[in-house]
Amino acid sequence: MNARLVVGEVLRPHGIAGMLKIRPYVDDKKRFLDLKKVYIDGETHKVLKASVAADAVYVCLSGVADRNAAELFRGKFLEIDREDAVALEEGRYFVADVLGCAAVTETGKPIGVVADIESKSYADVYTLKTADGKRVVFPLLKDVLKEIDVDKRRVVLYEKRFSEVALYED
Repeated sequence: MNARLVVGEVLRPHGIAGMLKIRPYVDDKKRFLDLKKVYIDGETHKVLKASVAADAVYVCLSGVADRNAAELFRGKFLEIDREDAVALEEGRYFVADVLGCAAVTETGKPIGVVADIESKSYADVYTLKTADGKRVVFPLLKDVLKEIDVDKRRVVLYEKRFSEVALYED
């Protein structure tokens, strides 16, 4: 496992003072309020200020003084040291640890690889990339998931229920 965890993605600059609009990759966006430092492209940035909104998180980082500087971070990922992450309850996982895992049925039939996870109010929505390069999107409902094993790098799904909720790219 990586020594660092991705906690968000820079969507765009916000305003003229170098603030960044962040798509959070965490369950509780308020965790950003306690961050002291983040890494972007391996470079350390002190978190000067953070605020939480319904759709995003906004942060001001050291070394990002204006909109032009902020624009250079568009599409980049914020990482934190794993030891700075909150402790997770049993059965909970970091998105960074699930991304790249093989998705298989309970009988071992391969479905794809976890390419993205988006947190929605009703469920996490997983996007898989299949062996032929297509995308499959589905909500990770309790009756779809059998288990996640980050050590073995696999997500096991109940095939019948998965087939009922999955949307395949044409």
